[in-house]
Amino acid sequence: MTVSFRGLCRVVSALLVAGVAFSPSAFAQTKLKWAHVYEVAEPYHTEALWAAEEIKKRTNGKYEIQVFPASQLGNENQINEGLGLGTVDIIYTGAAFAGSIHKPIAITNAPFVLRDFDHWKAYRESKLFRDIAKGYEDKTRHKVITLTYYGQRHVTANKEIKKPEDMKGMKLRVPPAPLFLMFTKSVGANATPIAFAEVYLALQQGTVDGQENPLPTIMAKKFYEVQSHIMLTGHITESLVTIVGSHVWPKLSEDEKKVFQDVLSEAASRATGQIREAEGKLVDEFKKLGRTVVEVDREAFRKAALPLHNDPSAGGGWSQAEYDALQALK
Repeated sequence: MTVSFRGLCRVVSALLVAGVAFSPSAFAQTKLKWAHVYEVAEPYHTEALWAAEEIKKRTNGKYEIQVFPASQLGNENQINEGLGLGTVDIIYTGAAFAGSIHKPIAITNAPFVLRDFDHWKAYRESKLFRDIAKGYEDKTRHKVITLTYYGQRHVTANKEIKKPEDMKGMKLRVPPAPLFLMFTKSVGANATPIAFAEVYLALQQGTVDGQENPLPTIMAKKFYEVQSHIMLTGHITESLVTIVGSHVWPKLSEDEKKVFQDVLSEAASRATGQIREAEGKLVDEFKKLGRTVVEVDREAFRKAALPLHNDPSAGGGWSQAEYDALQALK
């Protein structure tokens, strides 16, 4: 069917009268991939879905973000690589994995370097965090948006552990990022790096004796099904970093950057609140499930870890000034 120029003009005029706006955003939609390794029921994923919908709404449909949970696009190391290659556009990643590119950004993953949740919150809002994030951004050209609270990491095993010596020689699964070796070194355990998606099977088959993760993760990944004891070591106050790729961020307008910044930060705050709430309830839940929850000598664990914080051989990589600034935060 052919349409004359005059006929086309009449169609366009009719559409304009009907209120159909012709703007670039009406035609050009950008699809983005957001990758992470967490389960679909966890706040990280549900809030990522909320953020994706909110960004779409606030940009009038210009950006459509598809969220890929549960390691669908790769494990932690792979999605970090994917961000650099441009095969993924946004990621949640543990601070220790971002630290493989810029070591200081992993500083809060040193065992007992943070006192508590309030100390973590002070760091997230601090100039220190933004300065450290800028170091990562300068190296990668990616944009660090914010931190999401992942929780306090606790050890699980099929035996009771009360003090550091009880972990000597234990095969402990750790995430495959160098800084996690600091904790195992402090207690004399044998670190066994295993990707997150493979941990349940490794515990079930006895490839490792135990693992360490926050209570909400232990519940979500059902590690309690294959581990009888949960030790409240709280040795690392963990963070996830929300990062937008270097192939995406520079292309956003200033208004779009504000939308992404605002929405992704709000999603992080929403997930943080849910994780904090869950941490307060899960000890009782695990007891109801027949698990043994153990109060450990946390001061003994802390004393074992402190000498390694600024030991170059322990894999840190931050400056003494950065470490002191973190400790000074209130």
